[in-house]
Amino acid sequence: MPLPVIHGIYPMLYALFGADGRLDRGMHAAQVEACIAAGVHGLAVGGLASECNKLTVEERHDLARWTLEVAAGRVPVSVTVSDNTVGGQIDTVKRAAGAGAQWAVLQPPPVKSASEAALIEFFGAVADASPIPIGIQNAPEYIGIGLSNAGLIELNRRHPNASILKAEGAALTIGRLAEDAGGAFTLFNGRNGIELLDSLRSGCAGLIPGVETCDVQSRIYELHRAGKDDAADAAFKEVLPLLHFLMSTIDHLMCYGKRLAARRIDLGEVHDRGPAQAPHPVGMRVLDHWSKGLGRLPS
Repeated sequence: MPLPVIHGIYPMLYALFGADGRLDRGMHAAQVEACIAAGVHGLAVGGLASECNKLTVEERHDLARWTLEVAAGRVPVSVTVSDNTVGGQIDTVKRAAGAGAQWAVLQPPPVKSASEAALIEFFGAVADASPIPIGIQNAPEYIGIGLSNAGLIELNRRHPNASILKAEGAALTIGRLAEDAGGAFTLFNGRNGIELLDSLRSGCAGLIPGVETCDVQSRIYELHRAGKDDAADAAFKEVLPLLHFLMSTIDHLMCYGKRLAARRIDLGEVHDRGPAQAPHPVGMRVLDHWSKGLGRLPS
């Protein structure tokens, strides 16, 4: 299966809830439109920042479907798959592919004692059944389980459709993986873009950050791509303190990052689905300070 050209900034969309506690389709559509208007290169949905662990299976399918319907082919969409069984992941991937997703990212099942051999078998079975290219989210720091570089390379050797990696880590980790893999994978980093430029210079094709700075990160990516390194570095330095504040933990990102995204899209009050980290006045003051130069996202 030929791998489509995928690159650039793919913000991970937030799960936005109404006052009734249900996913709000209108707010989600506004979020998609704001990201596209901001110049992103693609969209991602269904991952940790989409609160996949707080959604039912049908809610996860709804978020993917709504994203694809609103995007309507204007940008490619990647769907993260968090089902706990091979059959569940295959079903989710096929649904996403049928609705127009260009690629899917598999999270490992929540079995921290699983061996590398078992994970390779699990991911390989899904990759072999998938009609679209498969990525693996290798984020042991956040998920608690992952594969070694050797395990990832063996997965690709046995199952070539597993050809994309969301390999969340420091630039040195990414650089070593890129070296070891020798071009076998299209690499993305996450971590809200706190290593944006170092990741690109270490072999990443793109990043999967949050929504709240997707316009800034897309602009920095394009500056880097055009060889305007000084301008890219200067723009990145301006936003780095904000990214650092937001990315202290996943729960912290969903608390403050989602509120900043809602403010920039003019979505109104953010309603959390509990249990969730509650915003603190000190945290909001820090957020306000480091985001004061950001206006509304384009619409």
